[in-house]
Amino acid sequence: MSALYDTRITHTRTRPRHHTLAYKLPYLLVDLDAPPAQKLLSYNRFNLFSVNEHDHGDGGTKLRTWVEAQLAEAGLEEAAAQIHLFTLPRFLGFGFNPLSLFFCHGAGGELRAVLYEVNNTFGHRHVYLCPVAPGASPPLRQEAEKCFHVSPFMDMALHYRFTLTPPGEAVGLHIAVADAEGVILRATLAGVRRALTDANLLRTAITHPLLGIKVIGAIHWEALRIWLKGIRLRRCPPPPAALVSTGKDITRSAA
Repeated sequence: MSALYDTRITHTRTRPRHHTLAYKLPYLLVDLDAPPAQKLLSYNRFNLFSVNEHDHGDGGTKLRTWVEAQLAEAGLEEAAAQIHLFTLPRFLGFGFNPLSLFFCHGAGGELRAVLYEVNNTFGHRHVYLCPVAPGASPPLRQEAEKCFHVSPFMDMALHYRFTLTPPGEAVGLHIAVADAEGVILRATLAGVRRALTDANLLRTAITHPLLGIKVIGAIHWEALRIWLKGIRLRRCPPPPAALVSTGKDITRSAA
C-alpha cells in the first residue's frame, strides 16, 4: 500500500573539516502495481505532486519491467513479486531525487532485495542493488563499494555501509561512508508514516512549498558552505558504464 512519510535527513562529516546539515522532507512509498491516484497526486501525469517513471531506472523502460530485469540479472527473480518505490515526489512538475529506494519482496511478502538509486547534480544516475538474506530481520545491514560520483568534495575510493529499517509505521536508514582511515561521513533518514490522503498532501504542500527547488537549492547551499571551509573540489569523472552495480548483505555477519 502506498503511503506518505515525514522524514528528517541529516549528514555529519568529520574529516577533513566538520560539517553538519539537517532538513525535513516528505517521501512517498509507491506500490508499482497500484500507483496512487489522489486528486493532488498523479502517476506519470502533472499535478501538485507527481511521481514519474522516467525519473527512475533507465528513464525509458516501464519501471516495473526495468526493476524485474535487474533482479533477474542478479539471480533474484523471486524478489519481483511486489515492488515499492520510496522517493521524493515532484512538486508542480519539478523535482530532484538524490536518493530513492526500491523495496523488492517475494511472493510471501518477505523483503529479498533493495535497490539504492542515486542521482547527482551532473545529470548522472547509478543504482546499487543489494540482496537481503533469507530470514534477515531489521535492521538490515548491507554494503557496496562506491563507483559513482556524487559530491565534488568526496573521493571515489570509498565504501558504503547501509543500516536499514524498511518502511512500516516508521522508516530508517543510516549510511556510513568510509575510506581507508575510517568513517568520513554519516547520513541518516528517519521518518514516520502518514496516510496518503489529499488532506495530508495539502498539508505537505503548505509545509514544504517549492519542494524540488528546496532540494536542489539546499544541495548547492551546503556545497558552498563546505567549499568555504577549504575542502578541495574533485572533478566529476564519467559515470560507470553499467547503470547497476551489486552490493551484498551483511546482516547476519554484523549481528
